[in-house]
Amino acid sequence: MKVTLVSEGTYPFAMGGVSVWMDQLIRGMPDYRWDVVTMTVDGEERPVWDPPANLEQVVSVPLWGDVPRRPSRAPGGAFTEAYGRFLEMVLTPAVMGDGSAEFLAVLESLHRFAHEGGDLLGALTANESLTQLMDAWYWNRTDGLTLADAITAGDLMGHMLRPLAEPAPRTDLMHVAMNGLSMLTAMSAKWRHGTPIVLSEHGVYLRERYLQYVDEPVSHAVRVLLLSFFRRLAGAAYVAADRIAPHSSYNRRWQIRNGADPDRIRIMYNGVDPDEFPPVESAPDEPTLVFMGRIDPLKDLHTLLRAFAIVREKVPDARLRIFGGVPDGNEPYHESCLQLAEELGVTDAARFEGRVTTPAAAYHAGDVVALTSISEGFPYTVVEAMACGLPVVVTNVGGVAEAVGEAGMVVPPRDHVAAAEAMVRLLRDTGLRRRLGALARERVLERFTLRQSLDDYRSVYEELLGVTA
Repeated sequence: MKVTLVSEGTYPFAMGGVSVWMDQLIRGMPDYRWDVVTMTVDGEERPVWDPPANLEQVVSVPLWGDVPRRPSRAPGGAFTEAYGRFLEMVLTPAVMGDGSAEFLAVLESLHRFAHEGGDLLGALTANESLTQLMDAWYWNRTDGLTLADAITAGDLMGHMLRPLAEPAPRTDLMHVAMNGLSMLTAMSAKWRHGTPIVLSEHGVYLRERYLQYVDEPVSHAVRVLLLSFFRRLAGAAYVAADRIAPHSSYNRRWQIRNGADPDRIRIMYNGVDPDEFPPVESAPDEPTLVFMGRIDPLKDLHTLLRAFAIVREKVPDARLRIFGGVPDGNEPYHESCLQLAEELGVTDAARFEGRVTTPAAAYHAGDVVALTSISEGFPYTVVEAMACGLPVVVTNVGGVAEAVGEAGMVVPPRDHVAAAEAMVRLLRDTGLRRRLGALARERVLERFTLRQSLDDYRSVYEELLGVTA
C-alpha cells in the first residue's frame, strides 16, 4: 500500500507538531510505502528531517516561486464561465456548508482548465478576468475595489491555486495533514484517479487564516476576497474528504458547524511513546517554568513573558526557559519577544535557548510546563510534558483542555494575570505539582500513546481501501 501525505510548509522542511506527526506515521507503519507532498515557498527549502527508509519520494510544490508564464491571451469561455461562478460564490455571504459541493465542482473546472493546456495564473490576471472580478465585486458589495486590489488578488489567488495545475499523485490513499491549500492536491488525485482522501486537522485551518489576516499587509478588499475563498475552500474540502480525522472534539465541533458530515468524522488523538518521555526524577535547583515550541505569534509568547514578570514578583528566584527554533519569517516576532523581555525587566531570568535535539531533556529542566497559545489543535508539547509527569499551565484553545483534563491548569487565552496566578500556585505547592504530574502521566498512558494513535490510523486506511485482516 502507498499512502501520500500532503501538508503546507511542514515535513520534511520544518520542525513542529505536524512534522512530528507525519514522521510518526511513516516510521510507525514500515510495511506501507509513503510519499510526501509539501506546499513550500519557493522550492529552495532544505530538509531538516532524516528520511525514513520507507519514504520513497518528497515532492515540493512551490506556491510562491516564479511560475513560467505563457503568452498573454484571453482565457476563453470555459474558464470565464467557471471563474464567474467562482467569484459569485466567494463574494456571496452564505452559511458555512451551503454550496460546498458546487464550489468543489467549480474547483474541478479550474483544475480541468489547467490540465487541458490553460495557464491558470495567467488566466486569473488577464484583463478579462480582472474586469470579471471588479464587476462581480461591485455587483455583490457596496465598498470599493481598486484595479490594484484586483491585480493583487488575482495574482495571489493564482499562486494559491497552483496545486490544481500540478500533476495529480498516483497513490492508493491521500492523507492530508490540514485543510486549505493542501486539499487541492488531494482533490486533483480524486478527480484524476479516484483516490480516497483522509483529512486530518491539527488546528482549525480556517480560524487560523482569520487570525493571520488581521495583520496581513493587504488592503481590506483583498483580505475579504482571500478569507472568503478560504471559507469556501474549507467547506469544499469537507465534501471531498472520505474520512475526516480531527485531533480533538473541539475541531470536530468546528467542522460540523462548517458543513462537515458527522458520519465521516472520527476523532484521532495525537500520541507519544511513553518510553521517550520518562517521568522526571528530580527537580531543578530553582523554581523553573519551561516553554517548548516554535517561536511564533500563535504561541503568544508575549502573554507568557508578561505572566512571568508577575511570577517573578511573587517567586523572586523563578526562571523561565524557552526552548524552540525561530521559523523563517518569524525573526521580527522573535525580536519583539526579546524587546518585551527587556522592557519587563526579566532578561536575567527568561532565556531563549533555541531548538533542542532531545525534547524530554527540555521538559525535565522545569517544574512546570507552560503553553499560552491563541490557537492550537492537540499539541504534542502538552502531551509530551504530561508523559514526563509534569503539571502544565495552558490556555483554553483547540483541544488543549481536552488533552489536559484534570491533570493541569487551564486559563483563558491572552490573560497573563490568570496564567501567572496558576504558575505561582504550582511553583509554590510541591504537593500539588506532584499530584497533578502523576495524574498527567497516567492520563497519557491510558489515552494518548503512539501505539493507540497508529492503530487508529491503520484501521481507517484499511477501512477506506477495503483491506481485511
